[in-house]
Order: sequence, then structure tokens, then C-alpha cells
Amino acid sequence: MPPLTPTALRTQIASGDTAPLYALVGDDDVEKSAVAAEFADMVDEGLRAFNVDRLHGGEMKVADLVDATATLPMMAPRRIVVVLGAEKLLIPKRESKAADAEQERLEAFLKAPPSHATTVFVCGSVDLRRRAVKLLMKEAHVVDCGTIGDDREAERWVKARAKTLGVSLDAAAVTALVQRAGLDIIPLRGGLERLALYAAGQPSISVEDVRQVVAAGPEAQTDFGIANAIKRNDAATALRELGLALDAGAMPVMLMGQLRWVTEQLPASRLTRAVEALFRTDLALKSSGGEPRVLLERLVMELCEGRTRTA
Repeated sequence: MPPLTPTALRTQIASGDTAPLYALVGDDDVEKSAVAAEFADMVDEGLRAFNVDRLHGGEMKVADLVDATATLPMMAPRRIVVVLGAEKLLIPKRESKAADAEQERLEAFLKAPPSHATTVFVCGSVDLRRRAVKLLMKEAHVVDCGTIGDDREAERWVKARAKTLGVSLDAAAVTALVQRAGLDIIPLRGGLERLALYAAGQPSISVEDVRQVVAAGPEAQTDFGIANAIKRNDAATALRELGLALDAGAMPVMLMGQLRWVTEQLPASRLTRAVEALFRTDLALKSSGGEPRVLLERLVMELCEGRTRTA
């Protein structure tokens, strides 16, 4: 089956006419997760608990997949089943008779998935030589979630992602963002998220907002050294990366976009306090509530340690 572009996939989702089987591939895990989440849009929010299932490849058996997809949709056009970390289901950890039997059941499912359900395999790195993987790539609509073909497709991507963020961009601002960030999805997403933070409370994002927030050219490529250090809970490295970025001329609002991204990746035990710290710092920056370097350093420490505010 020929590859499907993300734009073509969104057309199918909007029409409610999706196929039984999809494989989301690519190196950008954030984008794959975002695209997978869009399938739920086919189902009214109040009915998603009855019609949308999310399974994890490393924590399930093929029988779980069969059971989830066998259930008929309730007051919805289709049942949606998303398999995250699908490579762990497609490629067993060890060879055994039980693993071989699981693979045979999986292959039977891939050859004849239920027509009333849409099953979405969100794939990490997979061995294309494995039988189940080859069968999935043959039977499913394969969507490369990390590639944008041209400016027009990039503008459609920006509009779709802006909708999920709950922000509005002027038509000229969409074009300006694509021109400045380019077709690489990582800086494009980073630029849009920084704009959403920068223009919070505004009715719409303008061209001037884009010029203020998104750097043009190669410097628009986002260095996620700060975010990666925070994810490791490595405060010393995160502070060093922050200092290097500020000394190189990075705007605090641009760095806030990176910190907003990593906040969303933190474990649940740290998330509430991290979000509180993020919004407190954003408000302080916008209201001149302190020296930006000090505010950002304090935020980095809070994100790393998950501390509550003491003063």
C-alpha cells in the first residue's frame, strides 16, 4: 500500500472515513503521539471512554488487541484502538514457542482486522526483516510523521497543530512561521509552541509576533540540551546549557518554549508542581517581575527537583 502523508491522513480523519489499519513511523516521537491522538477526534468527546482504547505494546498480548477491536462502536462511526510502543508487540524479546504462537495470532489479525475498528500502530525503531513488521507495512496505511514535503503542507500542519494548542494565527503569520522555521518539523513545532506561550491571551498571533519570537534561518534550529538535562534531572548540566544559550543571545521567551515542552514530558509525580512553576515564571517574565536569567535559572532548578516554592 503506498505511503500516506499526514495531510492526507487528516483528510480521512476529518471525513470519518478511515481504514482498518495504520502504521505511524518516523524518528519524531512527539509528532507520532500527536498524530495518533488525532484519531480520537472522530469520536464525540463524551463517547471516547466507550470507543477509544490505548494499549501499550510492552504490556499486552495479542488477545488484548483482538478483544479491544472486536467490540462494536457505541454511537460512533468507528472504534479507535491505538497501540503505543507497537514495536514491542511486533518484535518479541525472546524466541520461544509461546512467542511464535503470539506472532502467528498477530499475523492473523493483521491480515483480517475488524472492519468496524481503526487500529493505529505507533512504531518506534523496527526491524523491517521481521515477518510481522513486513506484513504490517504491506497491509496498513503507513504514515511518516516526521516529514513535511513543501510549504503548503507545512502551513496545513501549522494550522492543524495551532488548533490543538487552542491558538489562532493570522494567515500571514502562518506563512511567516513556515518561512522562518523551515520544513523541519522540530523547529517548526518549537516555533509554534513559543508563539503560543508568548501570545497567551491575545485573540490572534500576528506576523510581528512571529518576527519577535521565531529566529530566521539556521539559528532557528532548536537545541534541546536544556530540556534533555531536565528530563535526566541533571540540574548542573541544565543550568550550564541555559547559561550558554543566554550568553549566545537566545531570547528568554524562546527558551520558555523549550522548557514548556520538557514540562509536558515529566513524570506525573513532578508534573503539577512543574506546571505551576512554568506559569509563575512566564507571568514574571511578561510583567518584568525579575531579572530573566535569574527567573529562568530558578525555573530550571524547580523542574529538575520538583520543589515547591518557598518564598
